[in-house]
Amino acid sequence: MTKPAPAADIVLPCLDEAAALPWVLGRIPPGWRAIVVDNGSSDGSARIAGELGALVVREPVRGFGSACDAGLRAATAELVCFCDCDGSLDPALLPELAAPVLAGSADLVLGRRRPTSPRAWPPHARLANLQLARLVRRRTGLRLHDLGPMRVARRAALLDLELTDRRSGYPLQMVVRAADAGWRITEADVPYAPRSGRSKVTGTWRGTWHAVRDMSAVLQEPAAPALTTLPTGPAAPVVPATRPAAACPPPAAPAASTAASAGSRTGEPR
Repeated sequence: MTKPAPAADIVLPCLDEAAALPWVLGRIPPGWRAIVVDNGSSDGSARIAGELGALVVREPVRGFGSACDAGLRAATAELVCFCDCDGSLDPALLPELAAPVLAGSADLVLGRRRPTSPRAWPPHARLANLQLARLVRRRTGLRLHDLGPMRVARRAALLDLELTDRRSGYPLQMVVRAADAGWRITEADVPYAPRSGRSKVTGTWRGTWHAVRDMSAVLQEPAAPALTTLPTGPAAPVVPATRPAAACPPPAAPAASTAASAGSRTGEPR
């Protein structure tokens, strides 16, 4: 029997997230499909994801943007979501973020991270994010508070943006090009829990610096001409959305998981 088409596809870039995958995939909304993009894991993440029912895509070229792009191109649903695969963000909240897009009142909804504990977001990463938000405001006029990885938009419109960054700048390039195209971009608060294991990007000062460098290069790109056809209508200013309910925390990661990902690897999924 042919499986029904998914209501939405959730792209989950993955690099050695075996400890977090069971919880993350257990939080996928009913009728939605998880697309786990394995970016060279050595801990059996791809096997675990497949056993838990996810569509597994293998992307050999390392980089957060490479994994996101592979997942977007593998998606078939009209609505595409992006979410980290480390247990820090709850996929069960995605329907609330998707609601404005489905209603036609927004073209791109970003999850504004709200830490549930001091361990969830290191001070150096928060400072870097704040500075990037200021630079985005200067470049696009958008008054965003966060450039987090959780987001929702329509697949065809995302492909029309022709994103080219294959490293840490991919999420920022999406926002900048969407703003240049006149998209309506909104934010919604989402709980942000301590991740399983150590971040490959913001877990160290070095990783954070490389991410800032990648994103700074994106901000220096010349503004693209606005699209003649917008995803759902004319542009509008950023409007904060209602805060979703708190998410259940993910399970704590075993010590081995932390040690295995202790080094920062430039351009890899977080």
